[in-house]
Amino acid sequence: MKPHNPNRVPTDVYLSFVSSLSGNRMTLLVGVIVHAATCLAIAAKTQSPLYVALALGFIVVFIGRIATFRAFDKVDKDALTHDDIQRWERILVTGAAGTTTLLGFASGYAIFFLGDGFAELACIAVTMATMVSVVGRNYGSRMAIDIQTFSCCLPMIICSLMVLDFYRGILSIFLIPFWLTTRAMANGVREFLYENVIARREITSIADRFDTALNNMPHGLVMVDAQNRIQVINRKACELLRIGDPERLKDRDLGAVLRYGARYSFMDASQPELILRQMTHVAEGKLSRTLIHFPEDLSLEFSASPRADGGAVLIFEDVSSRVKAEQKILHMVRFDSLTGLPNREYFSHLVQDYLARHTKKRGPIGFMVLDIDEFKHVNDMRGHVTGDRLLCAIANRVAKQAGKATVGRLMGDQFILFFPHAKDMAALDAEIRRVHTAIQGTYEADDVTFLVSLSGGFVLLESDAFAMEEWSIKADLALFESKSKQRGGLSGFEREMDGRYIEQQKLKSDLRDAIAAKGLSVAYQPMFKADGSRIECAEALARWVHPEKGAIPPDVFIRLAEEMGVISDITRFILMKACTDCMTWPEHIAVSVNLSARDLRDADILAVVAEALQASKLEASRLHLEITESCLIDEPAAVRAILAELRARGITIAIDDFGTGFSSLSYLDTLPLDIVKIDRSFLRNIVEDGRRLKLLRGTVNLARELGLKIVTEGVETTEQLALLNKYRATDLIQGYVFSPPVPSQNIALLQQAIGRRAVQRRRNKVA
Repeated sequence: MKPHNPNRVPTDVYLSFVSSLSGNRMTLLVGVIVHAATCLAIAAKTQSPLYVALALGFIVVFIGRIATFRAFDKVDKDALTHDDIQRWERILVTGAAGTTTLLGFASGYAIFFLGDGFAELACIAVTMATMVSVVGRNYGSRMAIDIQTFSCCLPMIICSLMVLDFYRGILSIFLIPFWLTTRAMANGVREFLYENVIARREITSIADRFDTALNNMPHGLVMVDAQNRIQVINRKACELLRIGDPERLKDRDLGAVLRYGARYSFMDASQPELILRQMTHVAEGKLSRTLIHFPEDLSLEFSASPRADGGAVLIFEDVSSRVKAEQKILHMVRFDSLTGLPNREYFSHLVQDYLARHTKKRGPIGFMVLDIDEFKHVNDMRGHVTGDRLLCAIANRVAKQAGKATVGRLMGDQFILFFPHAKDMAALDAEIRRVHTAIQGTYEADDVTFLVSLSGGFVLLESDAFAMEEWSIKADLALFESKSKQRGGLSGFEREMDGRYIEQQKLKSDLRDAIAAKGLSVAYQPMFKADGSRIECAEALARWVHPEKGAIPPDVFIRLAEEMGVISDITRFILMKACTDCMTWPEHIAVSVNLSARDLRDADILAVVAEALQASKLEASRLHLEITESCLIDEPAAVRAILAELRARGITIAIDDFGTGFSSLSYLDTLPLDIVKIDRSFLRNIVEDGRRLKLLRGTVNLARELGLKIVTEGVETTEQLALLNKYRATDLIQGYVFSPPVPSQNIALLQQAIGRRAVQRRRNKVA
């Protein structure tokens, strides 16, 4: 950009150019001395008094210009507007023009009037020298250049032509290109300086913005060259690594800086080399990023990118809060929320991990299952809140007395223990019996003393013969043996107990026959709106009444069905029955059916669902399908595809028992879900324990942020219901507070009763 028009030049740049007109005052002093001395010399030789007057004129103009300069120096430059600067430019140019006008007049007079060779040579030489200095002193103003070159050259050209000498005329014409060249030189200098000033301003502005962005970014950044020397480092990096001021670290070796940090700050001595090694791995593409833990609960996540010159850019951030949150979530999904013990899945993982790490170790191991005797009576008589507190007290004592054994919560009021390698069977047997004896006795909960006994069953075996499912069954058989004998007993598994196993196999055979003969039945537990004003859905629950043994608990025969591989047959029966029954209910009520992991292993379930809907004429929108996290263990991608297809057909998908599995939170965003069913374990002690309420509300808020509907299971007390409604922590309620599981025909009756109560309330209001 060329500054042809001062109005286009930024004000501060324009001011700097105008200020240059008052600079170089020493050269101005030298110039006036030369000018006055030359005039006096010519006056002495030619006896012309005019040159004495010109010498005085130069001195007067010089004094006036110096006074103007000082006045300009005193002006507040920051307060000057563009017009003010332009006015000062005219004032300064006027003073400069006074000097060049006197020079032009002196030269012209010497040429035309004096006709003296010395006078002509002296005047023209001084004038030409002054013309050259004009470029150096007045480049900042186009006006100054034009006026000064014009006032110097024009009198000489005119007077040379007036002499009517051919050769002098030729020389005078040569002054015109000299004039133009001088003008062009000054303009070139001004434009060059202007472009450089603008470029420097832009570079400075970019550098300031870059510096601001660099030092205000939330990540630490270090840029190193091929020799691992620091070229750029921001404040955040220095704060996170605590390695001093960024200005002092430029061109320092990164390794040396980190080792200094290890010596004088919080890092361990091994961490500088770890950072450099991991940075190399990340830069080479062996790792996408790496997480390094430091003392004081600091966790930094590093990523690196190679540079074309052989260097690298290292970026890292403080992820301590995220790591703590992940650890907290991982703890929540691995450990029982009530007792703090490992849940069944994580307990199994711990046992398998121990055995994998001790494959070469030989010796007996133990496996024990404990069951609290008649614990149901505590819940029935004292309530679930007291029951939960008693359960926690028992869990704490079991964990304390277990010694080296791993303790987990199996389910409900059952605990499971794994005893690591012992020197012999007798020692291990004695240790198991010691633990069992130590946990019997009295417990305090809610200022009530309970006499508690725990029945136990255990298995002793060599570690190379351990199979989790098989030996848990044997421990269950031993537990059943002890409970059948006396409360608080302990029995080890013996081969004679295989009879019990045979009996279980007989139960499996009976179950197979019942499925074939459609001997199962279905009960429905309704899901109410949070205020109880309407039934929205009902969950279909399988029931089996054995002709000899009576009602078999669902968790027993469902587990057997899964082991037998006939669970899909039960699912087909339940689907057909549930869809048919749903058609007898009011149109706004949907039905919900549970799917097992086996149901979702192939696409056959799609045909089964379609058949049930077609046979019953039920709309797809009235069918809900519930899955648990165990369905995703084997082939998660295939399961997601099947669920997505079901959902695309208009069927609602719900995840059941949310919060009890290994990684519940990870499924909310990856599965095609519509509903989250909060497990009953979230409600334990929720009225008294504010932390548990916050956990529930946080889980609900997370689900709602993802657009999911909330169903809360196991709501049993009015206090729990009131708390859920107060914080709008649920959309639907499923629990005994409204209704237990009922036959199909009762669903319509319940809805009618709700309608009658609503009508009666409206009548009462009118009355």
